[in-house]
Amino acid sequence: MRIALFTETYLPYISGVVTHIKLLKEGLEKLGHQVLVVTADAQARHHYVKDGVLYCPAKTIKRIYNSGLAAPYSHRRVKLIRDFNPDIIHIHTEFGVGLSALHIAKALRVPVVYTLHTMYDEYIYYIAPRHLVPMMTKISHRYFRQFAKRAALITGPSMKCDEYIKNDCKLDRNVNVIPNPVELDKFKPENISEEHKHAFHKKYGIQDDEMLICFCGRIGREKSVDVLLDYWAATIKPEDKIKLIIFGDGPCRPELEEQAARLGITDMVIFTGAVPNHELPPYYAGCDLYVTASLSDTNSISMLEAMATGLPVVHRYDKMNEGQVRNGVNGFIFHNAEEMAQVFRSYRMKTEEEKEAMRSSVRHSVEQAGSVNLAKNLLAVYERAVGQNKD
Repeated sequence: MRIALFTETYLPYISGVVTHIKLLKEGLEKLGHQVLVVTADAQARHHYVKDGVLYCPAKTIKRIYNSGLAAPYSHRRVKLIRDFNPDIIHIHTEFGVGLSALHIAKALRVPVVYTLHTMYDEYIYYIAPRHLVPMMTKISHRYFRQFAKRAALITGPSMKCDEYIKNDCKLDRNVNVIPNPVELDKFKPENISEEHKHAFHKKYGIQDDEMLICFCGRIGREKSVDVLLDYWAATIKPEDKIKLIIFGDGPCRPELEEQAARLGITDMVIFTGAVPNHELPPYYAGCDLYVTASLSDTNSISMLEAMATGLPVVHRYDKMNEGQVRNGVNGFIFHNAEEMAQVFRSYRMKTEEEKEAMRSSVRHSVEQAGSVNLAKNLLAVYERAVGQNKD
């Protein structure tokens, strides 16, 4: 098949969506299919294709992590995609590039598959003043509804996406749940050197007798790092020798650092700032557990990357993501601060043999999450969409 993947952001920018598309492209190509990624690029002065990627001129949007936003229509873009002659158009964005995909799919009479990656209600505050958030949320539901309505089939990485389409966008369409992928070889423990792990510990002053628990992601309000800090202050004491290390950067980092200082936990919490993705494997491998209080994620790729290194995930209970983390299998669920702290202490008391058995179970839980399996799952969706288009 010839597959065009439409996304507002792509490499070298790193995010969960970018990683998903990168691995999907790799998996499809390994299976012998041809892929064209269509993306916005604020550095591009004209449309051009390089290494299977069509770069579209865009403007930088500072309020949304300096992302590029392309115009929704371009004659040149239509021509280049017509020349590629796709069998399927797969939309991963709802903005300029995504709107352009809807137009091009209609012009070329090509079926559309739409993947909803993000629960956008959690992100409205980036673009709207607080008093306008309720109104903008309703408008956003109507806007995103058009993508789901015009797609032959819809996919998403968790049942949250199905809930969003049905209850928020008020559309009676089913979402095909296809979990996110992870770069298994990159995060495999045997591919991570002890030297790099020791260097990570030395850089951040981690002592041998300290338990290290990490979170990785965009440091925005939707990630609920503030909840983690409140829980930490309520239940973890310096004499516990348990530290929280937060990998990542974002608009809320300054206020979270102030919160940690106000709560008196700065000696137990480390903010690393942005960490290049290729440096993450020894960072994860140098930790004991991964923790998240976020209720906005659908199927966090950062969480999956940590699991690929063998880190059990300590996850705040999220009804719509039930099953992603299974108690005692690949992690633990907590409902409040006391349960979170109890998980940490109980895990610390395990023998090294028990911990290694747990790490092995965690790695086993994601071993089917590679690029080829993702591609196979989506190829089944593409074939159904093409079949519907012929009927």
